[in-house]
Amino acid sequence: MKRFLNLLVVSGFLCAALAALPLEAQTPQPKPKVISEKQADDLLGSVVRVKARALPDARSNATLGSLREGSGVIIDDRGYVLTIGYLVIEADAIEVTTAQGKTSPATLAGYDHASGFGLLRAALPLGAKPIDLGASAELALREPVLVAPHGGRELLNLAYVVSTRQFSGSWEYLLDSAIFVSPPTLAWAGSALISREGRLVGIGSLLVRDSEEVGTPLPGNMFVPIDLLKPILADLIDQGRASGPPRPWLGMATEEMQGRLFVTRVSPEAPADQAGVQRGDIVVGVGADAVTTQAELYRKLWSLGPAGTEVPLKVLQGASVKEIKVRSIDRTNYFRVKPSL
Repeated sequence: MKRFLNLLVVSGFLCAALAALPLEAQTPQPKPKVISEKQADDLLGSVVRVKARALPDARSNATLGSLREGSGVIIDDRGYVLTIGYLVIEADAIEVTTAQGKTSPATLAGYDHASGFGLLRAALPLGAKPIDLGASAELALREPVLVAPHGGRELLNLAYVVSTRQFSGSWEYLLDSAIFVSPPTLAWAGSALISREGRLVGIGSLLVRDSEEVGTPLPGNMFVPIDLLKPILADLIDQGRASGPPRPWLGMATEEMQGRLFVTRVSPEAPADQAGVQRGDIVVGVGADAVTTQAELYRKLWSLGPAGTEVPLKVLQGASVKEIKVRSIDRTNYFRVKPSL
């Protein structure tokens, strides 16, 4: 890694990354600009440590724990820090620490369940230069990228884009084009994905087993594309959430197994729980439409209307198929909120 950083400083990130590629994967590239020592320090200085303590009764403590730590990226000279939202939902206290060791309390300025982004605002000046936002849609397969969690140069990871494809998560979450890179870093939560132009193109979300193709083992990380932030950033700053009606949420985790969609968890007191959906049920349809994948379920669910819409689920419980009507809600209303003083 030290050798890579020397190359980064002397010849630029692009030269260093291409030197690590097999010859057959290389194509002629324009001459990169030289990145100075100061520019490299500014780049790494934009990545901060994020520590959060959740509320004692936070609903997310059961799956995420009450003490959470990851990374965030300074994207604005007003102290706004972008991170992955699961680190900071239902927070009782949040703090960010710069690469220079300066710590500031922070507040959750905005959260977007559709993308997964969390936006923090530091209470004190951080004294670090924000990183420029890049264009994640322009990333090419096999393109070299830098994965930067907090912790400085020793934790940097040179990786390659191995796929950009749909990602569906069990928690009613779907991205049309997530970024997958390999080899993986073990410090993925909120880490910065930096392009060879030195710009932020993604925020770390997950460690995955099949980064290149579903079902084909190749460990890697999934990143949320920065392009998803651009249309909603002003809304997150101004009102704490994206504008427009929120999506319906049921509080029902599912997994695809052998061509069926199994309910693996029902959030306590969530709409699905209150309607009678149970762990072990098999979701077979929404209204008259059959569903066998998470993506089919989510798209059908979201097409019915905004949060508050009644969802006619068809589930196999035991030996019989039942229609269960679930009154959806806005997921953010399920979270606990720190009481105002």
